[in-house]
Amino acid sequence: MAVAGMAFALGLAGQPGRACAREALHTAWTSQRVLNAVAVADDGRMFVSFPYWGGGGGGGPSVAEVDAQGIPHAFPDVRWNHMDGTKGDMQPFVRVNALRIGPDGLLWVVDSGDANVGGPPNPMGGAPARLLAFDITTGQPVHVISLRASSTEHSYIDDIRFHNDTIFVTDAGDPALIVVNQRTGQQRRVLAHDRSTTDERPMYAEGHLLTTGGHPARVHADQLEVSPDGSKLYFQPSSGPLWVAPTAALENPDLPAPDLARTVKLFYNTPTTGGTAIDGDGNLYVSDVNRLRILRLTPQGRATTLVRDRRLVWADAMWIDNHGTLWIPAVQLNRTASFQPDGKSRLRLPVAIYTMDLHLRPVR
Repeated sequence: MAVAGMAFALGLAGQPGRACAREALHTAWTSQRVLNAVAVADDGRMFVSFPYWGGGGGGGPSVAEVDAQGIPHAFPDVRWNHMDGTKGDMQPFVRVNALRIGPDGLLWVVDSGDANVGGPPNPMGGAPARLLAFDITTGQPVHVISLRASSTEHSYIDDIRFHNDTIFVTDAGDPALIVVNQRTGQQRRVLAHDRSTTDERPMYAEGHLLTTGGHPARVHADQLEVSPDGSKLYFQPSSGPLWVAPTAALENPDLPAPDLARTVKLFYNTPTTGGTAIDGDGNLYVSDVNRLRILRLTPQGRATTLVRDRRLVWADAMWIDNHGTLWIPAVQLNRTASFQPDGKSRLRLPVAIYTMDLHLRPVR
C-alpha cells in the first residue's frame, strides 16, 4: 500500500543540507508498486498509472486516484481496472502506458492493448491500442478511440499530447508519430522510420547500458511536448536527441512525406530520457536518467541543470500543476527485471513522486 510523506530538503548535488525552497525536492507520495505517470487536476486531485512491467500490473489498479490520506483507489472504478471477459472498445484496461489531463479537463489514458514493447509482433486480432478520456467528476468515458487503423503489428503506443482538435501520439515500437483528428476521426502515421522517431543509439541509465532480452534496449518515438503557442511539436526517441517540427506541417494531410521530413529540425542533443514536461514560457524539462538529473531547455535550446539528485532514478512522465509545481515520478524503470541481464529485479521500493515548488507558468 502506498503511503504519503515529506522528506528533508536536499541540495542540487543530492547531499543533505540547506537548499532554497525553489530548488528542493519534496517527497509527495510513495508506492510499493511501480508507477510511471502522474497528473494533477486544477482542484488538486491526483491520478497515477501503473504499467504492466516491473510489478505494475496484477497487484492493483492500472489507473488510480490518490486520496488525501495517500491511498490509491481504482479510477474510474474497479471494473475498468479488472479484466472481466469484456471485449471491444469498452473492455477494461489492458496495458496502460500513460495518462494525462487534457486541455478539455478530461483524464486521457493511453492503453497499449496487447502490444508488448520489445516483444513479438502484436496479435492483430487482439485488443488494439486505445485512447480513452474520462470525466473526472462522474468517471464516465467521454471518448474511446481505437488506434487499430493507425497501428502495425510492431506498434507500441506510448504517449499523448494535444493541439486544438489534434491528438499527437508516439509509437515506441514501430517508429512513427500518429496524428488523430478528434473532429473527423482521421488517423495518420507520419515520419515513420524517420531519423527523428527512430532509436539509433544506445540507452544508458545510472552508468549502465540498458538491455532487454540480452540485447540493447530500443524505445523509439517516446516523449513529446507541444509549445505553449501550439506552433511546434517537440519529440524524440527515449535515447534522444530531441527534434522539433511545425504542428501545421504535421497536421497537413496533403503535405508529401518528404516535404514533411524536411520541416523537422534537430533541437537539442538530449541524453537517455525517461520523461519531459513544458511550462507556459516554453521551457522544456527533460530527465537525464544516466546522470540522475533534470535539464531545463529554453525555447532557444540552451540547457542548464535544474536539479541533480541520487533519488531521481529514471524520472518519468513529469507534470506541471496549476500552481506551477513540477511533479517528478522517479520510477526506477531501469532497475526492473525486464532490463536486468539476469532477469532479477534491482528495485529499491518504494518508488516515489517528488515535487519542486518552482512557481512555473503552466500551459493553458
